[in-house]
Order: sequence, then structure tokens, then C-alpha cells
Amino acid sequence: MSKYWCGVVSKEHIMRGVAGGFCQVCHGKRAPLARMAPGDGIVFYSPVTKFQSKDKCQKFTAIGRVVGDRPYQFQMTPDFTPYRRDVKYYCDTIDALIHPMLNDLSFTQGLKSWGYPFRRGHFEITEADFMLIAKSMMPDRGGDACPDLPIKNVF
Repeated sequence: MSKYWCGVVSKEHIMRGVAGGFCQVCHGKRAPLARMAPGDGIVFYSPVTKFQSKDKCQKFTAIGRVVGDRPYQFQMTPDFTPYRRDVKYYCDTIDALIHPMLNDLSFTQGLKSWGYPFRRGHFEITEADFMLIAKSMMPDRGGDACPDLPIKNVF
């Protein structure tokens, strides 16, 4: 049975992940990635456009499904070897503003400080939340099924 996840990454960093077919969360920690399994859905929220920038993005910027058996290490610099997980990202998506969804997402609904759940960097979400975000990111798919998404019936 598939699970659904939200990763929190700057837009600049998740675009590197999309280009390379991987994700990296929580500054390269292994534990969050180890909780995921092949076939799980994952969506990425980008609070900012660039890492350590104050330039707000506040959009969901990538969506896909986990592939590969387990997390692995990748040496980025001589003293930084973070963990990564392979992800098949869906193309033809658009960035989706979070503000129109705040009252509908179970993890932000009714919260005055709606950004608090994102501080975890990676967390499980419901299938309904994943579907709502997917619809916003793939509006041209309308009511059509999308067999490559990790869910039974999309939309």
C-alpha cells in the first residue's frame, strides 16, 4: 500500500533533483528517506526560491513517485556526503501556490501558523492531500487517469 510524502526544499535545489532523478531532504539525513518505499508518492513544497534566501516561493514545485530500493550516499563535496533517494518526477507540471489550498489540506487546515508543519522538512501526508496538490500541479490532465502516478485513480 502506497504512502504519500511532502518534502520541503528550495525551488533551486528541487530543480536539481528533478534534473537528476533524485531527492534529498533534511540536509541529507538518511532516516526520512528510509521511511519511504518504492511506489510512494512524493510532492515537494518550496518555501523559498534559493537555499538560505528570503525570496519567498510558497509553492509546490515537484511531484513524483519513489523508485529504487533504498537511500544511498552521494559525495557532493569532500566533506559532505548526503543521502539521496531516486524519484521518477512527472513532467508537464506547473508550480502550485499553497495559499488557495490552505483550508483544504489536512496538515494546514484551520492553522493560523500554517507553515509550522513544513519545519519538519519531510512528513507523511494523506492520499487526499496528495490528490489535491496533484490536481493543482497537473490541471491539463482534467479527469483523465494517469497510470504512472502511484495511486489507483487520479482525479
